[in-house]
Amino acid sequence: MNIVVIGGHGLIGSRVVERLRDAGHQVTAASRRTGVDTLTGAGLAETLAGAEVVLDASNAPSFDAPAVGDFFQRSTANLLAACAQAGVGHFIALSVVGTPYLQGSDYFRAKAVQEQLVLHARLPATLVRATQCFEFMAQLIPPGAEREPVRLPVALVQPLAADDLGEALGHLATGPLPGGVVEIGGPERHRLFELVEWVMYFHQDDRPVIGDRDARYYGAALKELTLTPGAQAIIGTTRFADWLARHTAGQLPHVNQPDPLR
Repeated sequence: MNIVVIGGHGLIGSRVVERLRDAGHQVTAASRRTGVDTLTGAGLAETLAGAEVVLDASNAPSFDAPAVGDFFQRSTANLLAACAQAGVGHFIALSVVGTPYLQGSDYFRAKAVQEQLVLHARLPATLVRATQCFEFMAQLIPPGAEREPVRLPVALVQPLAADDLGEALGHLATGPLPGGVVEIGGPERHRLFELVEWVMYFHQDDRPVIGDRDARYYGAALKELTLTPGAQAIIGTTRFADWLARHTAGQLPHVNQPDPLR
C-alpha cells in the first residue's frame, strides 16, 4: 500500500513508518523537514499524490492559545481537503482518550476541534483516541525546589508504550476500514500520581508526591475514568514496569508536549 504519515519523524509517527516499511509498504514520512507544512498547505498535493491511506500523527508546534487552536483547525482542514482532492481512500487522525471531557484545557479544546473535523469529513476517516504514552510521563514532572511537595491528580490512567501505539496504528492503516472512533490503551491502570512518582524516582527526584483530587491535568479537571479507554479499546501488551526497566540505563526520551501545569 502507498501510505503517507504526517508527522512521520515524531515519536509516534516514526514508529508507524518503521513498522509499515518493515511490512513491505510504500511509506512517505512527511513533516516540515521534508517540505510539507499542513498549516499552510505547502507540499501537500505533491506528497499525497497516489496515496491510498494518510495517517496524521502531527502535533502543534505551540501549545498556547490561540496558536494551538489555529494549528489544529487549519492543518486538519487543509489535510482533509488535500486528501479529498488526491482521492485518498482512508484518513486516520491521532487524538487523545478523554478529549471531549478535558475542555478546561486550551490544548484539548483545540484537539476537540480537530476531532469534529475528522468525524464530519467527506471522505472515509477514522478518529483514533489513544491514552498517553509512557514516554510522556516525564513531561508531567513539575519543576520545583528540592523537597517541595509535588501535587498531582489521583485519577486513573491506562498509558501504553509508544512502540505498541505505533504497531496498532500500522494495523489500522493497512486493515479493513473501521471508521468512526477507535480507542487504544495500555494493559494496566494506575493512579496518575503514583505512576509519575515512579518516573521521578528513576530521575533521582525524591520530592514527596501528593495525590490531590483538585490538581489539574493540562489545565482541566479530571474525573476518575477520564483518561481510561472503553471496553472495546485495542490494548497494548507492554507493562509499565517492563518499559521502565528498559529505559533506566539512560534518559527518558524528550517529547514535544504541552506544559501540564498551564
